[in-house]
Amino acid sequence: MPATTEDRRRAVITGIGVVAPTGLGVAEHWKTTLAGQCRIAPFTRYPDTSPIRLAGQVEDFDPAELISNKFLVQTDRWTWFALAAADYALADSGLDPATLDPFEVSVVTASASGGNEFGQREIEALWARHPSAVSAYQSIAWFYAASTGQISIRHGLKGSCGVLVADSAGGLDVLAQARRNIERGGVAVVAGGTEAPLTPYALVCQNDLGRFSRASEPAAGYRPFDSAAAGYVPGEGGAVLVVEELAAARARSASVYAEVLGHAATHDAYHHYDPAPDGRQLARAMSEAIGRSGLTPEDIDVVFADAAGVADADAAEVRALHTVFGDRAADVLVTAPKSMVGRLYSGGPPLDVAWACLALTHGVVPPTVHLDPASAGHGLNFVVEPVRPARLRTALVVARGVGGFNSALVLAAPGPAEGPSPVHTEER
Repeated sequence: MPATTEDRRRAVITGIGVVAPTGLGVAEHWKTTLAGQCRIAPFTRYPDTSPIRLAGQVEDFDPAELISNKFLVQTDRWTWFALAAADYALADSGLDPATLDPFEVSVVTASASGGNEFGQREIEALWARHPSAVSAYQSIAWFYAASTGQISIRHGLKGSCGVLVADSAGGLDVLAQARRNIERGGVAVVAGGTEAPLTPYALVCQNDLGRFSRASEPAAGYRPFDSAAAGYVPGEGGAVLVVEELAAARARSASVYAEVLGHAATHDAYHHYDPAPDGRQLARAMSEAIGRSGLTPEDIDVVFADAAGVADADAAEVRALHTVFGDRAADVLVTAPKSMVGRLYSGGPPLDVAWACLALTHGVVPPTVHLDPASAGHGLNFVVEPVRPARLRTALVVARGVGGFNSALVLAAPGPAEGPSPVHTEER
């Protein structure tokens, strides 16, 4: 691990909040993950008009149990997910924002599409009825920054807040911004992303990319890196994390999942939605993230892949991984647990970070489901069953966004001084 100095402000993840097809809260999510349960299922919300047959849907989510009616009428389902996930993350971290200077705690979220359901409903009211039928909250509920604003209002957080929009890549970029906020003097950051893109207008927009899976059987729907890969399945939900300054976390005897060591973002500058086939800029993001962490590729124990589920995009990621890891590419563990839930856009990478944190905490790498490694033929060491490697200290999380965005984040298991407390045990 790289040498550190006590005066450098270090960013660590102390809380995880999950609202995803794999469950509500970190315990249910991790239990589902270790069981390898695919939560992609038939999509029944709009069966007559939908371009998809499968989706990763958040079940058993009753927003009224978690969010007051005051917030429900002002916000979209996507923000309900974020508010609930932020509550889960703060509870998991044991951090009470009321005990902190509100100007030292901030919120940063990512969004790819905003408040789809709320926006569509109000636009329909505009055209079918009259402008007076449109809710006054339309002006804020659809907006990309709505979740950031509502989380900050709910908890009285007045630090440097913002939203990042770079499709899936933005879901990692928010962790980089959280780290910057910590380095610049912040005490804590609530960071992550959620999505609710399974509405008619949102699905029409996504369908234009031509990358949806047309499969009707869950086992065949989303098979990244497999020779049978034929598109991706969309999903909803995501994760929110609590990022703290290490000394502050130690001072309150908080347990730590992982340290945010380094990040890099690049752009393909190739096409308005297709990724560059050579994977060079994706490889550069990975290499720079590793280098900025003070590590080398030999130090990386597991890669949480972007896993497009489309043959040409998967091939570009494989090229990038071979470029970064060279002769070691066949040995480093590669996994895509998002194969259990589908692609969640800006909610997907924060969920990958949650998976990586749990993997580092418990020493178990979660699996990629429905992948036949023999058929993949990529020369990579894919994880298809939960595995406990002899060494699991670092993780590289990779994300790409439509339009050429690339992002990579390096996480490290905590050292002995800030290691997991008894609270971070298997039942969580």
